[in-house]
Amino acid sequence: MEHKKETHQFKAEVVKVLKLIINSLYSHPEIFLRELISNSSDAIDKIRFKSQTETGILGKDAEFKIRIVPDRKARTITIEDNGIGMTYDEVVENIGTIAQSGTKAFLEAMEAMKKDTIAPELIGQFGVGFYSSFIVADKVTLVTKAAGTKTATKWESSGDGTYTIEETAKKGRGTSITLKLKERGEDEADYTDEWTIRDVVKRHSDFVNYPVVMDVERDEPIPDAELLKDSSGEPIGETTRKVKREETLNSMKAIWARSKAEVTEEEYAEFYTHISHDWNPALTHLHIRFEGTTEYNALLYIPSKLPMDFAVRERKHGINLYCKRVFIMDDCRELMPEYFSFVKGVVDAPDLNLNISREILQQDSLVRNIRKNLVKRLFDLLEGMDSQMYEQFYTEFGPILKIGIPTDPDNRDRIAKLLRYQTTRSDGAYISLADYTARMQEGQEEIYYITGEHAATLLNSPHLERLKEKDMEVVLMTDPVDEFVVQVLRSFEGRKFTSAEKGDLSLGKVDEKKRHEFDGFFAFLKEELSDKVKDVKASTHLKDSLACLSGETYDLSPYLEKIMKATGQKAEPAKRTLELNIEHAAVANIKFLYEKNGKAPILKEYARLLFDLALIAEGSKVDDPARFSKAIGSIMAEAITAEELIEGDAIEV
Repeated sequence: MEHKKETHQFKAEVVKVLKLIINSLYSHPEIFLRELISNSSDAIDKIRFKSQTETGILGKDAEFKIRIVPDRKARTITIEDNGIGMTYDEVVENIGTIAQSGTKAFLEAMEAMKKDTIAPELIGQFGVGFYSSFIVADKVTLVTKAAGTKTATKWESSGDGTYTIEETAKKGRGTSITLKLKERGEDEADYTDEWTIRDVVKRHSDFVNYPVVMDVERDEPIPDAELLKDSSGEPIGETTRKVKREETLNSMKAIWARSKAEVTEEEYAEFYTHISHDWNPALTHLHIRFEGTTEYNALLYIPSKLPMDFAVRERKHGINLYCKRVFIMDDCRELMPEYFSFVKGVVDAPDLNLNISREILQQDSLVRNIRKNLVKRLFDLLEGMDSQMYEQFYTEFGPILKIGIPTDPDNRDRIAKLLRYQTTRSDGAYISLADYTARMQEGQEEIYYITGEHAATLLNSPHLERLKEKDMEVVLMTDPVDEFVVQVLRSFEGRKFTSAEKGDLSLGKVDEKKRHEFDGFFAFLKEELSDKVKDVKASTHLKDSLACLSGETYDLSPYLEKIMKATGQKAEPAKRTLELNIEHAAVANIKFLYEKNGKAPILKEYARLLFDLALIAEGSKVDDPARFSKAIGSIMAEAITAEELIEGDAIEV
């Protein structure tokens, strides 16, 4: 029976991915076998899950296996399974385009790394695992037949930018992938060798839930009844013969179902690598067995490093959900809140209702109960860490943990106790809010904070001058999410959060008599800057600096405005109050000039300069840098009198 064979061109981005994989993973070529076995395991998971609702789909083929068939003479290795298989259209969609959005995410990750070599953990992470075959193969042939269909599909490529696809015949459902191996060098592994295959499977795929089998040849004794013997009963000729036997290469141990006493640290580490594709060791793990009205097992890991794809929109959460060791889903967001989305692991709930759909999973009472208990135990784990481990954790995942403050009111207090910040007195170290409150000044009732991009900039903010004078410690908040943390949290252990750059600080009042002396001058400035500020007043923040801008308690901070604009959100700049240091000589001199001649043109220039200097002091940009530079130049020129120049012999007069 003849079928039409079609030849297609790979998309440009697919060719780029292929080139990267083929040329950059030479130091980790065995990854291809891990990825193909993983794909086969996924395919079997899908058919098992489907069989729960479609009885009869398995037929007589209900013994799941992943078979490896090496052929040393032909220089090929075949990986085949009896999983769900693919239709013609699915082959075109999944194999021809590399997991749709995964290609873009993969290339973005590579661009972010700015390296020519690919970390092995990236393979499979973005749906490009199948193409790791071309690391070791000159040609890859895939034959697949979807469950419940009559026709199979053959896909073939040499990784040269094209592939062929055609209908074919295949006995039974599932997928078979045959690699025509490249000629190997003297120091390169032989992937048709039994012991090489065993080693790779043991290291990378030992915990796959299905038997990874291979026919092996062994010398076995010939049964006594079949031996040729001489007259004295002694054997004549060979007493052994070579026999092929099917052997299982992996342990298939679901270590989450075993007691903690039975699992070694090495097994925990191997399983983490298996489920996470992360070659960095986990920071720590949590192995739990819940017993009672409902029973379930969980094995959770906290990574030591933030995953490279964490910011990718299509990134999956790390929890795999099983029911009686039957795979349900690998992206179970319902079991873990967003602020713990970096946690990886397995949850096996035998009592889970298999008829529930993904859409209503979050409504299931058992799922809600599991989530609540897992979150509680994770908090216990974090709270029990020693300071060094927790510092490592917080450095990587602190900003993500903070998301829980605005999103999880039930656990808000526990999260708040886990937060760490630098302060004006911590010398770069991170301290807890509890540590801050423990060393507050006598009579201090508020937790002072300031937000911005860089701690070094915040440390020198003019808003902190009076606070520093009073030896008041200030929390430095540099994560964008901190703006929402303080808005939602409002207080910690009864101590109110107070912004160092908003409103008046209760650190002693301004001399009322002296302040009134500036009323007319401030009214003039307010009129001149009416398009920029809502008010002008004597500062409660400044000690040495000339000017600063302060907002009302619930106004958007400049940092939050910047964040919103950077993310494409509309943020109308709020007019703020210009605060002036009435003890500063420059302010006094400008006031004197105003009182002497309130219509002097230079006063308008001074008004704009005072506002621009306040902007610069907080790290913001002035509206017209050229005008500002020109004004400063003029003031400098006027300040240097001819008499001073003559005395310094700088010019001839």
